[in-house]
Amino acid sequence: MSAGAKQPDETSKPESLLDRVKNLRRLDFEVATRAALATAVPLIILVALGRIDWAAYASFGAMTALYGRGEPYRIRLRTVSVGALGLLVSIALGIGMSVSGASLLVLTLGLLLVIVAGLLLAAAVGLFPPTPIFFVFAYAVCAQAPTPPAEIWSRMLVAVIAAAFAWTLTMSGWLIRRAAVDARTGTFKTLPRQPQVRVAAVVDARVWLAIVQNVVGVLIAGGLAIAVGIGHPYWAVVSVVAVMPPPGAAHTISRAMHRIIGTAAGVVVTGLILLPGPPVGVLVAVIVIAQFGAEILVGRHYGAALLFVTPLALTVAHLASPVTVPTLLVDRVVETALGGGIAIAIVLITRAVANRRNAPDAV
Repeated sequence: MSAGAKQPDETSKPESLLDRVKNLRRLDFEVATRAALATAVPLIILVALGRIDWAAYASFGAMTALYGRGEPYRIRLRTVSVGALGLLVSIALGIGMSVSGASLLVLTLGLLLVIVAGLLLAAAVGLFPPTPIFFVFAYAVCAQAPTPPAEIWSRMLVAVIAAAFAWTLTMSGWLIRRAAVDARTGTFKTLPRQPQVRVAAVVDARVWLAIVQNVVGVLIAGGLAIAVGIGHPYWAVVSVVAVMPPPGAAHTISRAMHRIIGTAAGVVVTGLILLPGPPVGVLVAVIVIAQFGAEILVGRHYGAALLFVTPLALTVAHLASPVTVPTLLVDRVVETALGGGIAIAIVLITRAVANRRNAPDAV
C-alpha cells in the first residue's frame, strides 16, 4: 500500500453498527414515550376528578398513539386518523351494548362486525398492527363494563378527548423532524414504513381467509368459555384474535406459544401488583409503565412484551369492572390457554389444507 493511500478507519464498522442500534432504539423510544404520555395524561386527570372508573375509555382512546409507527407524517396522518376512528366506533358500539343490556346473540353479532370491519379496514389502509386486536379489546371490555344510561355521553367524551390527545401527540413530531431534516442534523431515524391504500383488499382471498379464521376461532373459544362457566369469556376471544396471523402472514405456531407462555408469566407479575391492593395512583403508574414497556419490546420479542401487555390489560379491565383479583388472574390464564389452543388448531388445519392443495397429484 502506498504512503499516500487512505488508511482504513478501524472504528468505522463498530460506529456504523452502533449508529444502527441507536437509531432503532431511538425510534422505539419515541413510539413508547408517545404511547405512555397519551395514556398517562388522561388517567392522571381522571384520578384528579375522582372518576377512575372511566379509565378504560381513556386507555382505549389513548391507543390511537399505537398507530403510525415508523411512518412519514403525510402517511401517518391517514393511518392514525383511521386507527382513532376504528377505536372510537368500537368503544361506542361496546357502550351501546352495555347500556341496552344486549343479549348474547346481539353481543356476538357486534363482535363479528368489529372483527370483519377491523380486518378489512386494516388491510385496505395498511394499518399496523394489521389485525383488529385493539378494536376487539375495546369493544369487549366496554360491552362488559356496566354503564348507567346517564353516563353514555360522558364516557364517550372521555374516549374522544383521549383519542384526540393521542392523535396530537403522534403527529407532534412533524415540525421537529422537519426542522431536523432542514438543518441536516441527522438527529432522527428515517421513517421507512410506507403503507399504501389498497381498496382491492376488500376482495382479497387472503383477507377473507383471515376473517373466516378469526370468526370461527372466536365463536368456538367464546362458546366454550361460556359453556364451562368462566367469568371473563372475552379474554378467550381476544386471545384468538391476538394469536391468529394477519392476512398473508406465515401460519406459524410460535406466536401462539409466545402468547400463552408470556401471558402466564405476565399474570404472575400482575398478581404481585394487584394482590396487595395498591392505591389508584399505583395502578395508573402500572398502566403507563406497562404501555411503555410493551411498545419497546413488541417489535423484538412478542413473549417478552406480554410481561407488560398482560399487566396493562388486566389493570385496565380491573378498573373498568372490578372483581376479586384471584378470579381475574385465573380467568386470564385459563382463557388465554383456551383461545391460544383454538388458534393453534385453526392454524394447523389451515396449513394442512393448504399443503394438501399444493401437493402434486398422486400417480
